[in-house]
Amino acid sequence: MEVVSDIASVRALRRHYGDATLGFVPTMGYLHEGHLELVRRARRENDRVAVSIFVNPTQFGPTEDLSRYPRDLERDLALLRGEGVDFVFAPGDGVIYPPDFQSSALVRGVTQPLEGARRPTHFEGVTTVVAKLFNIVRPTRAYFGQKDAQQVVVVRQMARDLNFDLDVIVCPTVREPDGLAMSSRNKYLEGDQRRAATVLNRALRAAERLWNEDTRDSEALRAAMRDTLAAEPLARVDYVSAADPQTLAEYEGAIPAGAGVLLSMAVFIGRTRLIDNFNLAGAAEQPGE
Repeated sequence: MEVVSDIASVRALRRHYGDATLGFVPTMGYLHEGHLELVRRARRENDRVAVSIFVNPTQFGPTEDLSRYPRDLERDLALLRGEGVDFVFAPGDGVIYPPDFQSSALVRGVTQPLEGARRPTHFEGVTTVVAKLFNIVRPTRAYFGQKDAQQVVVVRQMARDLNFDLDVIVCPTVREPDGLAMSSRNKYLEGDQRRAATVLNRALRAAERLWNEDTRDSEALRAAMRDTLAAEPLARVDYVSAADPQTLAEYEGAIPAGAGVLLSMAVFIGRTRLIDNFNLAGAAEQPGE
């Protein structure tokens, strides 16, 4: 496995691979089983696999946890060697954002609700760094996890709008045995906070049960999530949502017949802000129908 930190070396490797298909997994490091599942799928579906490790400063707001974000490059590299990764791109900030950097990739519309409403600069940072990584690495397929549901929608929109010649592949959320979605930020959870964090999954399950009982009232789904979260003293709700999975527009009242719904939430457990979601398919989206 090669580890490179400059753009010229990445481009040389890509030229060396010729027509080989390249699967790419962009990460911010401190890898967990969710990241490794993306790598494994990329390994199955491509001739070569690349991973980037870069804690992107432009997607963090001024009061967010950039300085605290967990980092352990040697641990990450050891995990990736075990998965048969061909190369890792681990650039410094100055490689991605040189002193004269002045551009961005801006997506409107789907960046505005949910995370975008709370973190107004976040997605411009995400789309800019992802666009740069796509241009540097030139993958055949890029792999993202469903846990960051809005990010997936935003990246797909950008890839379509800017005509990137690649496929964006979305993989299911990987969870701990107790249902907590795997996240690098779970490292921040201590003692009772770790136990309390399972309330996100329980809240989503409560709304899912209503959905499976044919409840299609969006406020009833949101209320089921809020009520479950309210029963956990350590949880502080940022938002709960029942939205259109493609546009991310919040449903009001009845969800249209045959439509799906993206249930999502952001919840503080202590100082740690966690997100999670379920994407529930409508009748029109069921296989074979």
